[in-house]
Amino acid sequence: MAEKGNLGKFSRADFVRIVANRVKAISAGKNAPVKDLYSYAPNKLAAALHPHVQQLKVREIIEHSPDMKSFIFAPDPAKGTEKLAWFSAGQYIVICVKIDGKAYSRPYSIASSPRDALSGEMRITVKRVEGGVVSQYILDNWTGGTEVIASAPLGEFTYEPLRDAKTVVGIAGGSGITPFRSLAKAILEGDEDCNLTLLYGSRTPEDAVFSDEIAEWAKQCPKIKLVNVYSEKKKRGCETGFINAKIIKKYAPEDEAYSIFLCGPQAMYEFADKEIETLGLRRKFVRHELFGEYFHPEKNEDYPGDIEKTYRLTVRIGDKEQTVDCPANTTLLRAMEAAGITAPSDCRSGRCGWCRSQLTDGEVYIPESTDGRRMADKIYGYVHPCCSFPLSDVTIIVPPTPYGA
Repeated sequence: MAEKGNLGKFSRADFVRIVANRVKAISAGKNAPVKDLYSYAPNKLAAALHPHVQQLKVREIIEHSPDMKSFIFAPDPAKGTEKLAWFSAGQYIVICVKIDGKAYSRPYSIASSPRDALSGEMRITVKRVEGGVVSQYILDNWTGGTEVIASAPLGEFTYEPLRDAKTVVGIAGGSGITPFRSLAKAILEGDEDCNLTLLYGSRTPEDAVFSDEIAEWAKQCPKIKLVNVYSEKKKRGCETGFINAKIIKKYAPEDEAYSIFLCGPQAMYEFADKEIETLGLRRKFVRHELFGEYFHPEKNEDYPGDIEKTYRLTVRIGDKEQTVDCPANTTLLRAMEAAGITAPSDCRSGRCGWCRSQLTDGEVYIPESTDGRRMADKIYGYVHPCCSFPLSDVTIIVPPTPYGA
């Protein structure tokens, strides 16, 4: 009888034969070079849908105001991008730029629809941010023909029928309208199967970019409804003030579940979240686009630091090490960028993990609302520099950026 021991139904002799057969098969193999992995159809498709980098050119610029412009991109075949990547309405791309020799990256929601990408068009809308290095550079320097390095489409601020209700109540503030423009156009074109009731908060009608366009789509498609909410001006047929629970209940479905999607400035989130809590919605039905890097740590009751202090941040990337200043109210990522250190980042809100780095020395404060780390990372000392603020001198090991900005 064959000895089985702990080997289950296989005997030792069975395993000896398996190894011998494998050695025989390997010996009979060809010595020809292995085919390139991207020559296989599934990998070609994956590379087309999720490219490492998109090389784009500015094809058209639409000026909405001196401080807000839309940039329409086309692929740049001369640099290797033949077609734009497919995406879901609500996703963003990361724009990489060099300013005075320093590399920066910023996420911008895609304002065009997925179908637009098939015809070679992708749009973002940029609003000037006070003190915003990248937004000011883009608005003041980009022209037709400007070459742009961008990531593949990213993010989870998308409609998912397995998770979300059939009706989405969108709450947009200012330039936070851009992902909703993409979703509304995708609904109009039949590529998204949901209802969108869009509550669009602006100061005045003049500030409500895309409002006329979306209102026209709403006339063509019963699945789309637009409600303008103006905080500084009354207008017939529109709401006045801020988007609160009363306004949400007025336009949300009465007898069925609905999802709430929010996209706008941090101040809007802080106000709207308190209002939404009173509605008693299930947690999965409330989704935020991420703007965590504008968080002010000293406003949190659990912040233990001295916001007036400046610490030393030591950064190790590969075999290089550099030490720079990092004020207590500045994220580790922003301090690296200000010092000219090229560090990876995508969402800049603590969720995607692209900037994940090892904290080898020192302490940091990470706001709970932006802490998207896995439990293992918390245990073994990994942080997301985009939402980590120093509480002491800090040393981190940072991976290299993939975009080559």
